[in-house]
Amino acid sequence: MNRSFILLRPILSRSIIPPSTSISLRIKPTLVPKWRGYSAAAGLKRSDIEERVIDVMKSFEKVETDKLTPTATFTSDLGLDSLDSVEVVMAIEEEFGIEIPDDEADKITTVGEAIEYVVKTPEGKSSG
Repeated sequence: MNRSFILLRPILSRSIIPPSTSISLRIKPTLVPKWRGYSAAAGLKRSDIEERVIDVMKSFEKVETDKLTPTATFTSDLGLDSLDSVEVVMAIEEEFGIEIPDDEADKITTVGEAIEYVVKTPEGKSSG
């Protein structure tokens, strides 16, 4: 009897250890964003805001980049439909970490208006 206990001792000692004390070597996956992002627009220069809004516009396949100017309208000049215009505004919100109310979003119809809106938001207040 004493001999069998000695043989089982290594097995018993492992089963008595609580699972919380075991070491786990799991690797946690990390997500890599597919787009460039910034935390907020705070402290940005106007030229930085313009560049980022234009980069957002260029990310849409339907946008005719040769017609991309501050006075270009989303629908008639850049070839976007109304749903695309909504997606552009949402992409700008995401890029700058801001929220544009629906009534204000409806008023943004040109690239310049989008730039002006971001510049005037508290997050977009800039030094230049």
